[in-house]
Amino acid sequence: MARWLMMIGAALLLLGAVLHFAPWLLHWFGRLPGDIRLESPRGRVFIPLTSMLLVSIVLTLLVNLFRR
Repeated sequence: MARWLMMIGAALLLLGAVLHFAPWLLHWFGRLPGDIRLESPRGRVFIPLTSMLLVSIVLTLLVNLFRR
């Protein structure tokens, strides 16, 4: 359990460093075809369908890889 928490912490640290020092590397995330963005003068709605599908696939592959 401790090993998993350390790996998750390291991954979050790496993601935070990328977002802080090189935000252009993840600029495409949230702007994929299939992400719904509705804007009006009264408000905005953003539904990241394709982005979350991509995250789900990657996490599923990683979990299956580490489980074996």
